[in-house]
Amino acid sequence: MKSPAQIAAAYETAGTAKTKLSFGKTFILGIMAGAFIALGGLGSQIASVCAPDPSTGRLISSIVFPIGLFMVIIGGAELFTGNCLIIVPVLSGKATIKGMARNLGIVYLGNMVGGLIIALLANFSHTYAFADGKLAQAVVATAVAKSNISFMDGLLKGILCNILVCMAVWCSFAAEEAAGKVLTLWFPVMLFIIGGFEHCVANMYFIPAGMIASGVYGIPAEGLSIFGFLVTNLIPVTIGNIIGGSLCVGATYFAAYLKN
Repeated sequence: MKSPAQIAAAYETAGTAKTKLSFGKTFILGIMAGAFIALGGLGSQIASVCAPDPSTGRLISSIVFPIGLFMVIIGGAELFTGNCLIIVPVLSGKATIKGMARNLGIVYLGNMVGGLIIALLANFSHTYAFADGKLAQAVVATAVAKSNISFMDGLLKGILCNILVCMAVWCSFAAEEAAGKVLTLWFPVMLFIIGGFEHCVANMYFIPAGMIASGVYGIPAEGLSIFGFLVTNLIPVTIGNIIGGSLCVGATYFAAYLKN
């Protein structure tokens, strides 16, 4: 296992390489990551829809959802929230803030496309008909709740979420083998799901999935709108994710292990 200082050095190199990827590769890998996270979200919804109480439902979801991040890391995809750690090579002078912003912008759009693709496929394959339509109702209810979150709740839950997601990515760098990476990333992501925190990339699936399901299954969805998706949810959650990943994790570990 790598020491914390070795993890910081390893991510410094990996983050620098991310800023040098071409637009096409970055965008394609962004789509893949968005789809993987969406599939993890879809699996967690299916697994937990018949849970006897909310706490059990969250626990079940937390066991399944990390599969998405596992596919991102082992498959080599580009995830916006994890890439907030690129602040590490930026602060060390091996990458530029312009390169970080370019990467995050392209990846964000790619993640959005990937999430929308899975939302469309899940709806029109009638996957949400599971459990006599209970899954469709749960998908719509989740989207409605996320689209009506307050700005401060979205911001703070976004910070908490990406502290854990970036710790999952960071810890995965400690292991050399796939099995070790799986074990190290799983538990921080489980904790983020149990906490009910907000992940902008996951929401690129959850909210559109509910919007589409509302029409496909004829389920009323009061307050569910494009405005609620893009402005009410994504803006504060994205800001919170950037703060949690870049400042609370990336900049802190840079100061601890790489700053002279």
